[in-house]
Amino acid sequence: MQIRYAVFTLILCRTQRFNCAINNTRLQMLFTQTVPGAIYLLATVSPRLDRYITIVKAYKMSMELDVFVGNTTIMDMEVYQLWLDGLTVSDAVKVRMDEGALLEYEANAEVLTSDTMDQFRTFQMCERLLHSPTKLGSQLLYQIPAQNQRILIERYYEFDSVFAREVLGKKLSKGTKKDLDDISCKTAITLKSCRRQFDNFKRVFKVVEELKGPLVENIQRHFLLSDTLARDYAAIVFFANSRFETGKRKLQYLSFQDFAFCAGQLISYWTIGAVDSMVEDMDVDLEKEFLHELKDLKVLVNDKDMMDQHKILVCAALRGKIKVYKLMEVNFKNLSRALINLASKLTHTKDVRDLFIDLVEKFIEPCRYDRWTVAEITLFLTHYTNAAHCLGTFRHQMIWDRYMGVIKSCILQMYHE
Repeated sequence: MQIRYAVFTLILCRTQRFNCAINNTRLQMLFTQTVPGAIYLLATVSPRLDRYITIVKAYKMSMELDVFVGNTTIMDMEVYQLWLDGLTVSDAVKVRMDEGALLEYEANAEVLTSDTMDQFRTFQMCERLLHSPTKLGSQLLYQIPAQNQRILIERYYEFDSVFAREVLGKKLSKGTKKDLDDISCKTAITLKSCRRQFDNFKRVFKVVEELKGPLVENIQRHFLLSDTLARDYAAIVFFANSRFETGKRKLQYLSFQDFAFCAGQLISYWTIGAVDSMVEDMDVDLEKEFLHELKDLKVLVNDKDMMDQHKILVCAALRGKIKVYKLMEVNFKNLSRALINLASKLTHTKDVRDLFIDLVEKFIEPCRYDRWTVAEITLFLTHYTNAAHCLGTFRHQMIWDRYMGVIKSCILQMYHE
């Protein structure tokens, strides 16, 4: 039988009931299959720059053998998702069998198991590169098309919202990592997947927390994530840094996306970066000068004449437009005090951390008790904000708009009818 030599990084061999993929690893593999007329494949792979030499010897061929020669690392993205989900090889094989892989590939269970193990090994070898996504495109060991690289990175850093909700606001430390067993049981997410997601959160946080420039852009630049996913990671970094209270019982109805939206508002309008694009930690720390200036808003409730005038303007604008008008008129001062007192306390770290629980207890719950609709709260907050500009003696309009713009957006996101 003629001996053929080929230079390539991947061989795909297929017979009637035989599929074998040999990836460009540094292993020496000897594979033997007993069929009518034995097939022997001896693959010796030696990396030298981006070239790999594989010598294939075939003797006594008594059946057809198709060989595909190429230099692209084959990755099954469906199997990749099973690996990301933390499944074992045996569990992944069961899933693939249930989805009809045996019929699709005309293979038996043994071949499917072998293929799954080979795919899992490939993903494990690539994982270290996924920890630093910018290196994936420049490395020569794995020839992966650019589109597949983007998919690998994006999916590796994707996370389950229910898992993110459990760790949101907690310190990304070993102490929290010890709780992953409980979180895994509570969320029905495998422990392996929980660890991957937690380690990703921690990795991104460590890289970007001290960088200058917009937080979302820094995450995209260093981890090559989509805009949507980068914004979600920005929320996680922001909450981990500020340690907002998110675990109390009254906040359990709020989803990760609710908090992520609020984080986006705070980052855009209340951080140092909202006024200076090149300040250290710009999108991580709230601007202290702004928080201090919020104390000036106390005049809206301390000055009786100003409060009365504010109420008159808001009531005039809402008369006949909302069903809860009478309740609003009676409770106006309580609602106004809740919003203003919240602003004046944000100079203290503890009160900053309690921002969301205070919004729920002091404003959202009273409105929910009186059965306000989202549309009615929207109208109230809009006219409540605008009316302050008509108060002749009020001199803090810029601070007021910056504060109320975020508070209004957060309340509307957090108010679930």
